[in-house]
Amino acid sequence: MKLQVTQENLAKALNTVARVANGRSTLPILSNVILKTVGTRLSIAATNLDIAITCYVGSKVSNEGAITVPARLMQDFVGSLPSGVITLLLDENKLHISTDKYQSIINGVSAEEFPVMPAITKGKNWSVPAKVLKAGLQQVVIAASTDEARPTLTGVYLHSHGTKLYAVATDSYRLAEKELTKTNEEVELLVPASAMNDLLRITADFDGDVYITHDDQQVLFQIGDDELVTRLIEGKYPDYRKLIPQKFNTTISLKRADFVNITKVSSLFARESAGSITINVDEAKSLVSIQSVASQLGENTASANAKITGSGDITLNSRYLLDALNVLGDDEVTFSFNGKLEPCILRGNKTTNYTHVIMPLKS
Repeated sequence: MKLQVTQENLAKALNTVARVANGRSTLPILSNVILKTVGTRLSIAATNLDIAITCYVGSKVSNEGAITVPARLMQDFVGSLPSGVITLLLDENKLHISTDKYQSIINGVSAEEFPVMPAITKGKNWSVPAKVLKAGLQQVVIAASTDEARPTLTGVYLHSHGTKLYAVATDSYRLAEKELTKTNEEVELLVPASAMNDLLRITADFDGDVYITHDDQQVLFQIGDDELVTRLIEGKYPDYRKLIPQKFNTTISLKRADFVNITKVSSLFARESAGSITINVDEAKSLVSIQSVASQLGENTASANAKITGSGDITLNSRYLLDALNVLGDDEVTFSFNGKLEPCILRGNKTTNYTHVIMPLKS
């Protein structure tokens, strides 16, 4: 293998794929990236057997070939080189990397030992604009569970309902639902949240369409010259729509910045009580107040003006509320609830296609 590639393109590709390489795996080869010529391009890929990411970089190929090299070393080394043209030359299992003033040899492992994710041969194909998918994932992935004891809740549920495509995540304490786009396809995919976070990184600067191919076991996301393949989570997703209330006794509408500020201040006093804060709504005074008590530190009450229908109070986890407020793009938000033990809803005043549900704490 002999080829030339720019430092900028190679470093960007390595930064994209190297995060997947798992140095803690029982298979040492999984801490490597595979470099392989494909026509006039260089393919750079890594996998942890659940997720595989591949980037294709334009290059000047003189001789074809393939090799795997340590991901961390390759990423750090190429990232430290000055911009310009890099020459890669494979001699047996040694990769010679050279520029005008830098020469290095990295010992590699034969590409034949590198595991390959099975191809999706008979899958469904559809697409969604990258900016739509990015915005939706950013708003829902925060609600996915990290508890492997309940694997179905560690994923993002992409599904069609009627003529619309939705992304949903829940950890049973909160739930986020985003209507992405209209669709004529029947979609029902449970994608690991970790893969969705990788997808968000890949689509960060991409504005085209993301092409999606899937079967019953895997899904492939094609983002320009980059590809992400991940195994799907097995299991039936809970019927979450039953959790979303349709009518409310108490509704407040206020500036998102004000809601963030009073929640953030109150959360400082809520650390020793697992983030517990109590929201009090006073319709007569058009005032929403958040109280928190820390037996060792003191107590706090922070208030903001709001448009209010109904009165009452509810106790929540402050971190869940802040997470939801931080992903809402609206200047004003609506917060609605019924009783102390029923789920509450947070929505943007202008964004009607996003719903965030938070379960209350027992006060």
